[in-house]
Amino acid sequence: MHSPYEEHLEVVYQILRYLKSTPRNGLYFRKNEQHGVEAYINIDWVGLVTNKRSTTGYCTFVWGNLVTWRSKKQNIVARSSVEIEFRAMSHGICEML
Repeated sequence: MHSPYEEHLEVVYQILRYLKSTPRNGLYFRKNEQHGVEAYINIDWVGLVTNKRSTTGYCTFVWGNLVTWRSKKQNIVARSSVEIEFRAMSHGICEML
């Protein structure tokens, strides 16, 4: 995203051509009795010894159907597992809201 090249634009065009050629494909939401929003959050504190940054991952479900998911390496180095857990929880709650 900082310095895209022509090959990156070609990949975007490939994705857009695929989406245009498959209009009937999409996400399937099944009907069930569960009516709520759930989020699951996980962290890997100091996953690599070389850079000491943690990885955060979360997924959210609406009425039992997966709607968002994300995994991201944190921008900062956390001093404790509590600090990174707090950051992960805040990202997950923001996604639920």
